[in-house]
Amino acid sequence: MKKDNKKKDIVSIVFWAIGILIAVVYFVLLIAGKWIFEEGNAFYVGINFFDDAEDPNVWLRSVSYIIFFLTLSFVVRFALKKSTRLLRRGKAVVDLVCSFIKYIAVIVLIFAVLSVWGVNTTALLAGIGILSLIVGLGAQPLIEDIIAGLFIVFENIFDVGDIIVVDGFRGTVKEIGIRTTQIEDAGGDIKVVNNSDIRTLVNMTSQLSLAVTEVDVEYGESLERVEVIIKDNLDAMRENVPDIVEGPYYLGVSKLGASGVTLRFSARCAEGQKFQVERDLNRQLKLLFDKNEIGIPFPQIVVHEPPTFKPVSLKSGREAQEFVDEQRELTRGMGEEEAHS
Repeated sequence: MKKDNKKKDIVSIVFWAIGILIAVVYFVLLIAGKWIFEEGNAFYVGINFFDDAEDPNVWLRSVSYIIFFLTLSFVVRFALKKSTRLLRRGKAVVDLVCSFIKYIAVIVLIFAVLSVWGVNTTALLAGIGILSLIVGLGAQPLIEDIIAGLFIVFENIFDVGDIIVVDGFRGTVKEIGIRTTQIEDAGGDIKVVNNSDIRTLVNMTSQLSLAVTEVDVEYGESLERVEVIIKDNLDAMRENVPDIVEGPYYLGVSKLGASGVTLRFSARCAEGQKFQVERDLNRQLKLLFDKNEIGIPFPQIVVHEPPTFKPVSLKSGREAQEFVDEQRELTRGMGEEEAHS
């Protein structure tokens, strides 16, 4: 499989190299031809469509048009994409403009070649206009897709690189075309959706996402002692998880489970790092609890005397309560966000 891919890559490189070489030679001859060829040279007159000479070689003139318009279209689209590579947003607009440039270049090329062969392009254009009107009446879905694509791009509903959810499919926007939008999920599967079919979606990238994780503590453990330890180590946890933008925050006791007290934590991060941040927070909490001998409950049969947990001082109790009150203020309103996450 890898060998086949390598062969395809080599063929693609050779193809592009030949195309670039032909384009370079063509433009050198087009620009410097008046110094290279004698005046009235049939070859130069044929490729130089800027010259109004009568009866040029139609084959040379047709090839000249093809190379010129295709190369110009490629260079313009390549320059636009390169200029926006460092931009976070606006790529969708560039993709749409590049699509228009590609189609317009092909249309202009067709009319230019036909005019060389003596076809009345004015009458042809008028006929195509009437035909387009007739076809347009029966191609309303196509028109809807194009109009919807324009609204998506210019209203900035989402952009290339955004993570969105469409009809339950969560993925990264890879391309916004004139008719369709391509979305790639974490497994590499690509869903192609007609622009007019995107009626409801969730843009997960427009704002920071909420990463939420929970950990249980044994009932015999002093909750206030645990809260003081958490308070003293939140900053260190943030340093150890660089993807966190805001937080982490201690949200308090989530529930009283069958075998332990469930504590909830949250942090804000980019949507693309949400699940990794949750995994990293779980790891940091496990390491923190191990270091401070805080037991995490698990199903077991107790055949020994229960351990004696360290008592909490009055000072630690007050400090823990102050910490819980402070975290409650910092995370006010996050409960509603969790309900929709």
